[in-house]
Amino acid sequence: MNVGPLKPNEDEDIIEGRNAVLEALRAGRAIDKIFIAKGDVDKTLWNIALKAREAGIFVIETDRRKLDSMCRTRAHQGVIAKTAVREYCTLSDILAVAESRKEPPFIVACDEISDPQNLGAIIRTAECAGAHGVIITKHRSAGITAAVGKASAGAVEHIATARVANLTAVLKELKNEGLWVFGASAAGKSELWNTNMKGPICLVIGSEDGGIGRLVAEYCDFSVRLPVKGKIASLNASAAAAIIIYEILRQRG
Repeated sequence: MNVGPLKPNEDEDIIEGRNAVLEALRAGRAIDKIFIAKGDVDKTLWNIALKAREAGIFVIETDRRKLDSMCRTRAHQGVIAKTAVREYCTLSDILAVAESRKEPPFIVACDEISDPQNLGAIIRTAECAGAHGVIITKHRSAGITAAVGKASAGAVEHIATARVANLTAVLKELKNEGLWVFGASAAGKSELWNTNMKGPICLVIGSEDGGIGRLVAEYCDFSVRLPVKGKIASLNASAAAAIIIYEILRQRG
């Protein structure tokens, strides 16, 4: 699957100004998020927000100081779009990758991973371990921006990534497709080394602060934990993900 070239410069993932953002939407540009000045009732900004939401793009209302800090041209006009380094794939695309390789699906789902470094590291590990795709959420999550692409060391070019509004609905669909859903949790009932993780699988990695959300956890068939012998209670999201992903690879042979 050709998932598109990585942009060479992180600055290229910013589009500023009303006309520029509106034309990017009309052209079908891959946009990650749109930031709009809070409280501004301008008709053009309202139209941008409407078109963005119709396209499934996350719109964030923020104060002008935030926009000013993001802006490079000093002419954001109350709106800034953050573009994706490539188009997102669908869940069907990810399952098709597994089918094309004649392998049971192996998918990594990130539940509100907001730090670009963590998300990039998880994507890099998933690609290196032969996962068929990564799922990220639209809300409270980093997108596939240039910063994430850089942190992934270019892995975003080689692995299918889907962005979804409702992770629980996707997990339900995957379970209907025959996948087992494992949630990584410091309070998991099963220790990693004693957990059978062979076959079709989706591994869910929770956010840096709160872990896996309550509703998402309810859709996990199993919860798995890493053994901790030191005084620190847990590893960060990307480190924990790397260990579990490679244990899945080991078990898959």
